Amino acid sequence: MGLVENLYDHFYKKALKTKVVHLCLGLRYTAVVTDAGATGLAFTYTGEGGCCPKPDDYRDYEGESAVELLELIKSAQPLARSMALALINGLNHERAKGLAEAPSDISWMDSFGIGAGSKVAMVGLFAPLMKVLKARGAQVEVIERNGNHMGGGDLGFARILHGAEKALFYEKLSGWAQTLILTSTSILNGTTEEVLSHVGPEVKVIMLGPSTPMVSEAFSGLPVRTLAGTVAMDAEAVLRSVRHGAGTPVIHRFSRKVLMNLDSPTAGLSATLCQS
Repeated sequence: MGLVENLYDHFYKKALKTKVVHLCLGLRYTAVVTDAGATGLAFTYTGEGGCCPKPDDYRDYEGESAVELLELIKSAQPLARSMALALINGLNHERAKGLAEAPSDISWMDSFGIGAGSKVAMVGLFAPLMKVLKARGAQVEVIERNGNHMGGGDLGFARILHGAEKALFYEKLSGWAQTLILTSTSILNGTTEEVLSHVGPEVKVIMLGPSTPMVSEAFSGLPVRTLAGTVAMDAEAVLRSVRHGAGTPVIHRFSRKVLMNLDSPTAGLSATLCQS
C-alpha cells in the first residue's frame, strides 16, 4: 500500500470513535480540532482549482464522525486532502507531543552530516533553511512550484514541472544529491512517492513542515530517514493564527517542533542530538 492508504488505515479505528469539533481553512494553514481537544495542522493547498468548493460539494464536517473527514485523504482534490491531513495530525496529536523537541534545524543537519560541499536537493522552497545550508557551505538545488529557484512558500512542485527540467532534477536525486529535503505538502499534491522513487540508495531523506504526519508506520517501505513536524501547544493561539492567515513563523510561536528518526521511531532523535 502507499502512504495515503497507510495513513487512512492507521487512523481509521480512532476516527470512528472521534468527532470533529472545529474545522478552519485559513489562507496558509488548515486546522482541525477533535472532541478530545487535540489540534492538527496542514498546509492549505488549493492546487489549480481555487480555494472554494462548489456549492454542491459543500459539507459541514463539524459535529460529524471524524471518519467522514478522514475519507478525504484519498480525494484527488488537494484542498480536501488538506482538511484530512490536518485531521490526521490532530488524531496523532498526543503521540506527537511525546517526541523529541527540535528547537532548531541544527540537530537533524548534524545527524545528516551536512557541511561544506554537501549536496542537498530541496523540493519545496524553505527560505530559512536555505540560509542555514548556505552558511554551512552546502550546495543546494531547489525545485519549487514554479520550477525555478525563486518561488515563494512551502508549495512542493506541481504539474508545471515537466520534461527535460523534471528529468534533470530526478537525475540529480539519483546520482548527485546526498540529502533530500522534501516538503510534506507533497502528500497534498500527490507527488511524495513519485519523488522518492527517484532517490538514490545513499540519499538521506527528511520530510518536514507543519503538514508532516509523525507516524512511522505510514512510511514503511519508503526511503525516509527523518520526519520533522509541528505540534500545536496553545490551541487557541494556533487557531487564531490560522484564522488570521499567518504562516509558519507565527504558528511556531505557539507550537513545538518535533523530530522522529525512523530508524528508532519511538524515541525520535536523542535528547543530546536535539540539544546540540
